[in-house]
Amino acid sequence: MDYRYAAFDHEQARMRELLQRLERIYNELMLLTDGDVEAALQHLEKIGERYGWFDEDFTIDDFRRWLERRGMVRVQGDAQGAPRPALGARGEKALRDQALETIFQGLRKDAGGDHRTKHAGDGGERTSETRPWRFGDPTHAIDFGSSLRNAYARSGAFGLSPDDLEVFETEHNTSCATVLLVDISHSMVLYGEDRITPAKRVALALCELIKSRFRKDTLDVVLFGDDAWQVPLSELPYVTAGPYHTNTREGLRRAREILRRAKTANRQILMITDGKPSALTEPDGTIYKNPMGLDRRVVNKTLEEAGQCRRLGIPITTFMLTRDPSLVRFVEQFTAENHGRAFYSSPDDVSSFVLVDYVRNRRRRG
Repeated sequence: MDYRYAAFDHEQARMRELLQRLERIYNELMLLTDGDVEAALQHLEKIGERYGWFDEDFTIDDFRRWLERRGMVRVQGDAQGAPRPALGARGEKALRDQALETIFQGLRKDAGGDHRTKHAGDGGERTSETRPWRFGDPTHAIDFGSSLRNAYARSGAFGLSPDDLEVFETEHNTSCATVLLVDISHSMVLYGEDRITPAKRVALALCELIKSRFRKDTLDVVLFGDDAWQVPLSELPYVTAGPYHTNTREGLRRAREILRRAKTANRQILMITDGKPSALTEPDGTIYKNPMGLDRRVVNKTLEEAGQCRRLGIPITTFMLTRDPSLVRFVEQFTAENHGRAFYSSPDDVSSFVLVDYVRNRRRRG
């Protein structure tokens, strides 16, 4: 093997380290600004000026062009046709990668897992172990080498009988359809506490986890406020909380309809919320709203939907971003009705809660 040696370039190494730091901060700002490239770069410029990252030799415009060359930013026309920077395909991938990395960096070493189960099955990866053939085993799983050796040991010839046959064991792998239900009501940004950014980070990280490790799984995202609607995964960076009430029942109904069409037996809903249900879609399509306390009518309809999901075999895991006693009691009642689970966490740790639970629950479901 040939080696080539060159003098260490301190300036090049410094610039590479600076670009990596700037990229990480820029990606975080992209989540905080709901995918607004221009706003993220303006904030980055102010931070960079404070810490001396930019000077006349390397400006924020140089960093912008670096992002464009890498395909992380693309220029498109706005509503008036003026050029405006937007996320490129590589920029979306970088956001998902960083979200996944950020969450898993904080996990304990034993907190991970995968989809493999302790059971052997008919599908999945072939192992080196074999077992005696049983009626119904597929012929492509027969280990002919071991089977012929068994026949010769038994009779001194290669005449096979059913008792001689051995088949390869296979690892049984499962697939799962998941709907991530995200509350975007006003309470997600109430009193200056940002809960929507951690929720977006969860969605981006789950998306990348499934794309990279569990490719047979599906992930759909449903947002719910006054109403509920499904959003494509490409729209996740731009999600923001709005002046909405909390129509939990409609969000669950949308999620249930998506999972009803799923072509897998394993289906689940992961719901991130911090507020009480305070809205309801009437049969005529109008929205009934009552933000004062826990409206019994709204609560009952929400519990009915939880029971409907239970009857369809769809468990709901609720990640509650508050510990208000009255809301805790509601979530406990909701969880009991669905036979699901509930976790109570802060915005700071909800990301790791969701991902660890997703991986562990998938492993248990096998």
